[in-house]
Amino acid sequence: MAGFSGHWAFAFGVLGNIVSFFVFLSPLPTFYNIYKKKSTEGYQSIPYVVALFSAMLWIYYAFLKTNTILLITINSFGCFVEIIYVGFYLFYAPKEARVQTVKPLLSSVGGFGAIVLVTQFLFEGVVRVQVVGWICLVFSLCVFAAPLCVVRQVIKTKSVEYMPFLLSVFLTLSAVTWFFYGLLLKDFNIAIPNVLGSIFGILQMVLYVMYNKKEEVFVKEQKLPELKNHVIILHNDKNFPELSEEQIIEIVKLGSLISCTQRFDLSLCMHENITEDHKKWRQALQA
Repeated sequence: MAGFSGHWAFAFGVLGNIVSFFVFLSPLPTFYNIYKKKSTEGYQSIPYVVALFSAMLWIYYAFLKTNTILLITINSFGCFVEIIYVGFYLFYAPKEARVQTVKPLLSSVGGFGAIVLVTQFLFEGVVRVQVVGWICLVFSLCVFAAPLCVVRQVIKTKSVEYMPFLLSVFLTLSAVTWFFYGLLLKDFNIAIPNVLGSIFGILQMVLYVMYNKKEEVFVKEQKLPELKNHVIILHNDKNFPELSEEQIIEIVKLGSLISCTQRFDLSLCMHENITEDHKKWRQALQA
């Protein structure tokens, strides 16, 4: 029976590595948008800093235990990717966002060093593994809870622009696979946090579906006014800047206002002409 559960644990571990590989790569569209806009805008760096810290802790925990090579492989890759993400974020972030990123980053590195020193000098053997395991459990919960700041922003702004859907999907799948891996190994330091990870992942996907539909309805309602009796002159010898939808709407409104003003001036002019003719006609009769 132990051999059977061991084989299944290995299978879920391999599957967890595959899914977690895509979890670490799922923010790539986010950073591609940052690269195109040359700005981090409303994106948050905290999830990536926390994920980096968690990956370092799991590597340390895996080296203290036996038969945990699958934890070492995926978390080593995770450390490498998260370092790139954080560096990329710092490069394009404004000054205030950089400060907000550097502070927790330095705290994470210093905290990891302190954990290693304390557990190496104060604990031994199984106790050391248990202490590091509990620390990993707590910070794994922080990893899954880190996107809650994005969830709060989604609820507040009613927009899913800054909540990557792919990340939510892969986090949920990863949490499920690693839960079964920890359960089959009877390692509850791995299993327990992934229960919460599954719940948070499902919550993010539900919010995405809810607010994404609202955004689609809002976009459909924002229709451009119809253009009637407007002449558009194109000059091939000049390059004009590309206009946004908001600018086009303002131009159309301005054109309508000018048309109304011209009609008003024409009516006023006709009224003045008729009044003048009427005066001349009365003078002719009196003469």
